[in-house]
Amino acid sequence: MGCSHLGFLLLIYYFLLVVLASESPKSFPIMAFDVGYTQLFGSDNMAVHREGKLVHLSLDERTGSGFVSQDLYLHGFFSVSIKLPADYTAGVVVAFYMSNGDMFEKNHDEIDFEFLGNIRGKNWRIQTNVYGNGSTSIGREERYSLWFDPSDNFHQYSILWTDSQIIFYVDNVPIREFKRTESMGGDFPSKPMTLYATIWDGSDWATNGGKYRVNYKYAPYMAEFSDFVLHGCAVDPIEHLAKCDNPQSSEAIPTEFDTKFPRSSV
Repeated sequence: MGCSHLGFLLLIYYFLLVVLASESPKSFPIMAFDVGYTQLFGSDNMAVHREGKLVHLSLDERTGSGFVSQDLYLHGFFSVSIKLPADYTAGVVVAFYMSNGDMFEKNHDEIDFEFLGNIRGKNWRIQTNVYGNGSTSIGREERYSLWFDPSDNFHQYSILWTDSQIIFYVDNVPIREFKRTESMGGDFPSKPMTLYATIWDGSDWATNGGKYRVNYKYAPYMAEFSDFVLHGCAVDPIEHLAKCDNPQSSEAIPTEFDTKFPRSSV
């Protein structure tokens, strides 16, 4: 192959890299629910609507409900739009998260969005967690206030996970970045994980440390889910071999933080 031909191919290659790096989360494909997910628990409290584009999960005095991804993933961009229950929601927990706790009981990894309900007139809170290799010494809970009412409409919640960082997004605004450092050793999520979405009773801790509990007079509590995105490196559940060569690059997602985003410690 001549030098000019090789140079032309390299030019095309670098051009493609630039194009990929300019992608935004909105450009990732949305899938129907049953293409990527399946029911986890609470069959009577889960309903799929609009040809798989909308899912309702509810909590009542009998049970909560949830769904789970059909595949394991090693890195990627994972997203869903959620409309949370309104009115009195104290003790209610809605979660969108990644975990491999069913495979690694003592050294599991986890990346969480947890939405914590509240008494009437008080706002929902978001809590994010990162656990690596069973360690809870780094990445523990950070709680945030939102700039909107998450029960009024759908809002997008997304997780970017690479081999060097984790970024949580709300409506494509990055709210938390968790970078891998040498001091962490193996305590950074590095094993394949499954995606989950659940609604359940967290009365013992979720609202003011358990001061306010779920009041089933207001049940059923319903959370709605749509715009399912599973843009990651799928992993064979038996061999644990990745089905793709390159995990999704963090360069494809905006990483500038909104410094005005209100955050508070637990």
